[in-house]
Amino acid sequence: MKKILLIVLFACGFNALAQKPAMTHERMWLLKKIGTPALSPSGKWVIYSRTETSYNLDEQSTDLWLAAADGSTEPRKITNSKGGEDNYFWHPTLHQIFFTAKREGDEVAQLYRLNLDLGGEAQRMTNISTGVLTPKISSDGSKIAFTSRVFATAFTDSLSKKLAEEKKKIKTKARVYTSFPIRYWDSWLDDKQSHVYVMDLTASKPAPKNIFSQVRLVESKGFQLGSFSFSPDNAQIVFAATTEYNTGAFQSATSHLYSVSIAGGAEKLLSTDAMNYSQVQFSEDGKYLIATGHTNGTKIYYVDHMYRFAWPSMEDRTELVVGLDRPINDWEVSGNSIFASIEDQGVDRVVQISIASGEVKPTLGGESGSITGLSVAGEAMAYTYQHIAAPAEVFVWNAGKSIAISKANDAALSTMDLPKSEVFWTKSSRGKMIRSIILRPAGFDASKKYPLFVLMHGGPAISFKDTFNFRWNPYVLGSTDYVIVMTDYTGSVGYGEKFAQDIQFDPFKGPGNEILEAAADAIKRYSFIDASRQAAGGASYGGHLANWMQATTSHFKCLVAHAGLVNSEVQWGTSDVIWGRELMNGGAPWVPTKTWKEQNPMRFAANFKTPMFMTVGENDFRVPINNTLENWSIHQRLQVPSKLIVFPGENHWILNPDNSKFHYQEVRNWLGMYLK
Repeated sequence: MKKILLIVLFACGFNALAQKPAMTHERMWLLKKIGTPALSPSGKWVIYSRTETSYNLDEQSTDLWLAAADGSTEPRKITNSKGGEDNYFWHPTLHQIFFTAKREGDEVAQLYRLNLDLGGEAQRMTNISTGVLTPKISSDGSKIAFTSRVFATAFTDSLSKKLAEEKKKIKTKARVYTSFPIRYWDSWLDDKQSHVYVMDLTASKPAPKNIFSQVRLVESKGFQLGSFSFSPDNAQIVFAATTEYNTGAFQSATSHLYSVSIAGGAEKLLSTDAMNYSQVQFSEDGKYLIATGHTNGTKIYYVDHMYRFAWPSMEDRTELVVGLDRPINDWEVSGNSIFASIEDQGVDRVVQISIASGEVKPTLGGESGSITGLSVAGEAMAYTYQHIAAPAEVFVWNAGKSIAISKANDAALSTMDLPKSEVFWTKSSRGKMIRSIILRPAGFDASKKYPLFVLMHGGPAISFKDTFNFRWNPYVLGSTDYVIVMTDYTGSVGYGEKFAQDIQFDPFKGPGNEILEAAADAIKRYSFIDASRQAAGGASYGGHLANWMQATTSHFKCLVAHAGLVNSEVQWGTSDVIWGRELMNGGAPWVPTKTWKEQNPMRFAANFKTPMFMTVGENDFRVPINNTLENWSIHQRLQVPSKLIVFPGENHWILNPDNSKFHYQEVRNWLGMYLK
């Protein structure tokens, strides 16, 4: 008996030692964050950023790393400064890289150059008071263009400094507006606008020049610059821009394509159609301008399409990838092809598009995970790959195989119990096939019954992709305690334009029912779910849906709403964007449409009974704090068990590491109070 007892005790002890721990907030937060890669023109080298995370933001750092693209060398850090590097790219012919950074002595981000042959410290290339954004280099490496936010009439840096000083001296502190919008996410808008600067690297003392000094577009109060690119001869900048940004209260702004000489002068209108263009690039042979865009209309959502124009005539506009019907994340032109990351039913995969014919060929991915951040050089393609259980890492694809490059989190992730997610499809009562992800808790025991936490995504024009999430991580939320189900309801993207558009006029009822039906389907499929213990929650649109669940069902034990609207009429009038809300509901709030009357959670407050946990960032202008305060007042008035947490320094997302940890703890405490 003693021997048997010792064997049993040894086995139990061995199992306890062998069982890996669940992911915690600390383990999640201290994972490295890897940026998008940039391949050298030769395809032999790749650079990327790597952030060493910390709860102490003063100790957090971001630096650039260099590795052989064939994986033959271990990555090595090539910068080491407090100011993190961003917007990094290679010189097309020299072994040099450029990046933006706010280093010691810099009040704003400046452009730097690092010669990898010589080594040593990076050389600062600019000293512009308004800072450097989105730099790009010409194909011959002789010029760099970038954007900077300036006052509309400030075409020299000296004038920018003068106007900034004059603003500081004004004793009256007031914001004055005559058009919409007036704020965005967490910032009040000012009277600055983005202009393009060009600097000649062959000059003895390269100095950036504002090439918009004679561009008439900047005189419009509704001017807003989009993407830009050097023309094939490097003599012009081609860009997308709108003059309708200040009409956002009553329509969707349309951006057209323009060009301007790098020597300055007036702009030239290139597109005369009704398309709303966004991204622009040129084919390598210079024969074509490639642009993405869509036609604005009365729908709540549009998929961007890709178009080819003959250059420089801008004739023979041809739509490429006809029938793709999937969102394009990012794309790179290489040779006679375009390589694009597209979102398709919960994964991001890569396709190759022929510039000549528009033919689409699957290239990489498609089964699981997310491939984005493409960089192509010759036969090689660098990218980031992530999935629900692992944050982004850099890989290089060449000769039909993928090579892991960064591997920054492999060791840490190998120590954690991260159950594999599973996808299931539910046929809804409306006849649609609805995709969901189910995640088992760490230390899963099939003989046990686990509570269910239904996590609802924001947007609504996003999806629960197979990607890692730092803000609402299902492994941290579920830990060892809960099964997580995440459903892509109608309005989610990656399932075709119509599926995303079908949420129009039905913002909450249809999606809410699909979420409930998917949860019921999960309970039927998986015997380890305890149907008597369910909770639901989400952020942004997921918070809206949590409040809709409060209004329409009582079978959840508790609810969680971060940045959620409870009164869509008030949300229309106080959010930083309003026109899309009018399209969603079929008219302005004073027009008594069916949607305004029947799908506003506040109108059903008499039904509120479920314990509700509410959180909000005080600087959130997308779903302003007034909606959460109104929700709190309703619950307190009706004496429904409720808890409110306001984060004074946060916006739409809880980004401060200590606040994030506290938020996760409080969400789990709330779930534990009602589900255990």
